[in-house]
Amino acid sequence: MTEKSEYIKFTKEMKRDYTILVPTMLPIHFKLISNVLVSKGYKIDFLEATDGDIKESGLRYVHNDTCYPALLVIGQLMNAINSGRYDKDKLALLITQTGGGCRASNYIYLLRKALKKAGYGHIPVISLNFGGLEHHPGFKISVPMLYKMLYCAFYGDLMMLMANQCRPYEKNPGETDALVRQWTERLLEENRDPRNMRYKHVKENYRLMADDFAAILGDTVRDKVKVGIVGEIYVKFSPLGNNNLESFLLSEGVEPVVPGFVDFCLYCVYNGIVDFDLYHIRHLKAFGSKFLYKYLLKKLRYIRTMMQEHYPNFMPMADFDETRKKIDGYIGIGAKMGEGWLLTAEMLELVGEGVNNIICTQPFGCLPNHIAGKGMMKPIKEKNPGVNIVAIDYDPGATAINQENRIKLMLSNAKA
Repeated sequence: MTEKSEYIKFTKEMKRDYTILVPTMLPIHFKLISNVLVSKGYKIDFLEATDGDIKESGLRYVHNDTCYPALLVIGQLMNAINSGRYDKDKLALLITQTGGGCRASNYIYLLRKALKKAGYGHIPVISLNFGGLEHHPGFKISVPMLYKMLYCAFYGDLMMLMANQCRPYEKNPGETDALVRQWTERLLEENRDPRNMRYKHVKENYRLMADDFAAILGDTVRDKVKVGIVGEIYVKFSPLGNNNLESFLLSEGVEPVVPGFVDFCLYCVYNGIVDFDLYHIRHLKAFGSKFLYKYLLKKLRYIRTMMQEHYPNFMPMADFDETRKKIDGYIGIGAKMGEGWLLTAEMLELVGEGVNNIICTQPFGCLPNHIAGKGMMKPIKEKNPGVNIVAIDYDPGATAINQENRIKLMLSNAKA
């Protein structure tokens, strides 16, 4: 493994003609967020492929005991490099690096090791982090860019939430997905103009978007069985990571309910406050975290209020400040490794909204999620009779048919 000081830097000269590959997780969100980088002159190719031999490519370069999301992310990137679509001498990769105790912090080193093994050690890997872990002269995220990315995340959450509530009830198959594509393309075009990222315009788009999705529902009574999806962030959101779980649930005649990505961002921000409250460390970070937490809550509450105007057609997202309080009596606020207390909180949030059937997705061997997810199933069931929770492991050796059979058994209990 190379030392930190030896990594290949993405230089200012590279920005002009290098293509940066971005792996998928949240298709809508990441496409919009990547577009912010495009507007600043970066050549971005957002990888959307979820088929082919991605898993096999990952196994070729990553040990099968390594975190499953790492295997898929690296497999997807290596597949793209080997596809022949790119000039390997003018290529860079982008990957997030959290800096926490989760193995996700080490994905970047596993990726560099895979590149070296494949003979591509010259390809720079850009670390997208906010902790100063690595620096690349040619890749900078400014405050205005973060501001735009934030609104892209809100757009993505709103679209994901409404689409999941429309798909099970649409009268014309494919109508919801067509509207998602339409709004995604509209936002990609609009967001090239900085004036369209002003909050006044963003709020207008929220309402127009809600009206369009509400038109699909009409006066439909939303009476299908609801199934919540929680778990490790990658396998919870990524169709590649969870074997198209949402599509499978729709094919079984149920309505999937997925807590939003912004909730995870709020969880990360709130943990900055927790560090100071519990350990009296990082005073300045705690001060900034409190400000950012209140700012994000205010933005999220506007969307929640707007969606309540469409009730009962749409169920709005939960208030995160209320969600975090639900863990009292279940798990400590200091349990913040990986998804930590958020995983327990989201299960309780779903139960509070009447979603008593929950799938907990987790990479096999992910200790934080086995504790805060699978380990919390028993106390949640004991205190909330009638709740139906199943934990589904995802790893290279798990077949989709076995996962689906376990989910079908859970659904048979839910429908009964």
